[in-house]
Order: sequence, then structure tokens, then C-alpha cells
Amino acid sequence: MALQQISIENFSSLDFELPRKLEAAEPPEARGLARDEVRLMVSYRDSNRVVHSRFHDLGNFLEAGDLLIINTSGTMKAALEATRENGTPLELHLSTRLPANLWVVELRKSVGASTEPFREAKAGETIHLPEGASARLHAPYRRSSGEASRLWVSTLDLPRPLDEYLDLHGFPIRYGYVEESWPASYYQTVYATEPGSAEMPSAGRAFTPCLITRLISKGVQLAPLILHTGVSSLEDDEPPYEEFYRVPPETARAVNNARAAGKRVIGVGTTVVRALETVAEPDGTVHPGEGWTDVVVTPERGVHAIDALLTGLHEPRSSHLAMLEALASRYHLETAYAEALREGYLWHEFGDLHLILP
Repeated sequence: MALQQISIENFSSLDFELPRKLEAAEPPEARGLARDEVRLMVSYRDSNRVVHSRFHDLGNFLEAGDLLIINTSGTMKAALEATRENGTPLELHLSTRLPANLWVVELRKSVGASTEPFREAKAGETIHLPEGASARLHAPYRRSSGEASRLWVSTLDLPRPLDEYLDLHGFPIRYGYVEESWPASYYQTVYATEPGSAEMPSAGRAFTPCLITRLISKGVQLAPLILHTGVSSLEDDEPPYEEFYRVPPETARAVNNARAAGKRVIGVGTTVVRALETVAEPDGTVHPGEGWTDVVVTPERGVHAIDALLTGLHEPRSSHLAMLEALASRYHLETAYAEALREGYLWHEFGDLHLILP
């Protein structure tokens, strides 16, 4: 299937046709698979060789001394039933917590069994939430030129602490390709430590405690960081917006030590790459840091902190593909994605995985 170059604002990415049948509509557990039984495509960017495997065999492609960087952000029940002052029913999705107790929120309206962006809200409007809670809309967040906003800077007024409130009233964000509602546990990685992501950092979903134990026994190292993911922006082909990150001193030290020893640093997910690139020097040296990152990784910018990447399969024209092209060549991605389409790999958070190695 032909892959064509297109432009998204200031960066280019791949365009291709993604058949509906390749969009993972349910967790692998619902298909009779364990988490680590999803498929794993391993592509070697230096030779453009592609190998097909299963995720539980990840250790076959790793070596002692390899360093896996994982994002331990936990997934919030970030979706809430909401109502406009005129009675219009909506969904409100929490996206990103900002300084000064502000939030970026997304408004969506129901369309059949799915939702789509709602663009008719006004600054100053109050959106009503369960248990007498509300969200006050202050200003559009990064409105597209000539188009009403779906994202708003907002203040939340809640009757109880956020985590407790979301546990009682929230539910996981779900898009149209996921046909049923699934419990929040299906949207958590096994190593999540701190809730904060609107949507699951899904590259790590297939890890199990048993697999992690086997990797450590082999001499593979793991180091954590935090990047709290915001809502997806697929509808507008937008570049990533600001997200909160934290790279601990111990993780920065582990990356620098691995690089000094000539070992591979492998990011588990594009969220890890964004966080590390925020605190990386051009020579790959990583510093600890914390804050909100607006870094967009493109081929022009390049990747400095990692040597390899474990990631899902990304939608056409997405900024994630531009990030992948910063690590591998356009030709390599065309080769790998054509292979994934031909072999029937599954896309999205419940789908299969892709390991890009040197």
C-alpha cells in the first residue's frame, strides 16, 4: 500500500490507508490473549530487516546492559458526563493539569456510540459535572486558525479531591474504534505509579510482571520517568501540545552511564522520547528535570537520548510518525509499515507493538 508524504504544520509525516479491520476494537484479553501475547514487529533500521514475533519473546531481541526507559504515569478515569447550561449533554475529558490549578479540558458530543469534538462552547461558560461539580471555561487552548476550539483552559470546582472524584464519577476515555466500555484496569500498565495521564501510555501495556522479571534476570535494566499524556488530537492533525514530565536524577544517571558504556538506551513509547529529549543535550547527555514540555521531535530536530524505540503502530499523518522518522529513515518506516499492513498488525492502544533497533 502506497505511503505518501504530507505536511502537518511545520513537520511532515506519513499518510496511508488504515483499514478499519486493523483498528484494535478490544483488549487482547477479550481476544483470548494474555497481555504479552500481542504481536511484536522488530525492524532493524540499519539493514531494513523486519522480524515478526510475539511480545513475550521481547528478551530475544535485547541484550544484557540494555536500558529500557519506562513511563510510569497512570491512566486517570479522565472522562466525565457533562451538561451545558442550556441542557446540552456532553462529555468532558480532562487533558493536562496546568500551573495555578488550571486544566486543559476537551469537550465532546455523542454521535451514536462514539463522540466527536464539540466546538460551540463560549468563554465564561460553566459546564456542569456530576455531584454538583463544574468546569469554568476561561479561554480556548491553542485554537486552530479559523476554527472554533475543542480544547479549553478551565478551572474545576469539585466537591472532593480529584482522584476520589474521578474514581466515583469518571470513566476511561474511549474512541469510536473501541466498541465497548472496558474497566479502568484495562487502561493501566502494570508498572504505573502516579495517576495523571488522560490516555494510557500504551507502548508499555503488554509488559507483565513475569516478563519484567525475565528481562531483569537477563541483565536488562529498567529506569522510570513520568510524562502525563493529554488527550489525542487525531481529529485536527495537530502537533503535540504541552504535557507535564519528570525525569528523576537516577534515570538521567542511568541513561548517561549506559551511553558511556556503549549500551543501548531503549525508549518504551513516544512519551518517553519526548520527556528525555526535553532534558537532553545535542551530544545525548541527559539531565534531570521537571515541568511542562512543548518539545516536538521531528526529523529536522533529531533524536539525541535514545538508540531504539518500542512503540505502537501510529495513525496516518500523526506527529508520532514524524518522531519515528527522527530515529529511523523515511524509507525504513515505509518498509516497516507496509509490512505491518500486509501482515495484519493491529493499531491503537489495544493493538500490536513495533520495536525499532539499530
